[in-house]
Amino acid sequence: MTIKIASSIRSADLSMLREEIDRCEVAGPDLLHIDIMDGHFVPNLTMGPCVVKKLRPVTKLPFDVHLMVTHPEHFIEPFADAGADYITFHLEAESHLDDCIEKARRLGVKVGLSINPPTPIEKALPYLDRLDMLLVMSVNPGFAGQGFISEVLSKIARAREEIEERGLNTVIEVDGGITDQTIAPAAKAGAEIFVAGSYLFKGGDMAEKIRVLKELGVSGQ
Repeated sequence: MTIKIASSIRSADLSMLREEIDRCEVAGPDLLHIDIMDGHFVPNLTMGPCVVKKLRPVTKLPFDVHLMVTHPEHFIEPFADAGADYITFHLEAESHLDDCIEKARRLGVKVGLSINPPTPIEKALPYLDRLDMLLVMSVNPGFAGQGFISEVLSKIARAREEIEERGLNTVIEVDGGITDQTIAPAAKAGAEIFVAGSYLFKGGDMAEKIRVLKELGVSGQ
């Protein structure tokens, strides 16, 4: 499996977001991960579709939009119109997942479903054949800089087993606490896309950090 890195701009210096995205583009991640928080599903608030639309011309990187919101059905179309390539919403949200999946499909974006650390993986398995991506949260959502919850590794492995048994193309993404210490076990469990925020943005050579993450991810498989 190809290892991909998604740079999470929530950990960027938001006072100079254009420059931070330029830095990402030069460093070479595969996607730009954009966390959308509504202050209800999680305690924090972040950006809306108008900001994402302004960012779209700034970079050619695919936009991996993660909706940490209570009612994703209200946000799918605005973020699709703003230029999202992937839109991921939570299984735990107060919404009809079937309707959200169908809406995203109609709008031509790739569909992701996310599950929080306490949620059993079995609740997500029935949706796998309708998803482009399953996002397994390896921290509790809402705050940057948390430590990786190793108990999610068994969930990743179970999802990978199901995907392979059913011959699906659904990719597994992991978000939370991804560093040079945690990417290898997550890759060994079966993840392919790794969201990295604090590790990439908090000092040092971002391109070198991405290179190291990919190398460790490949060696961990």
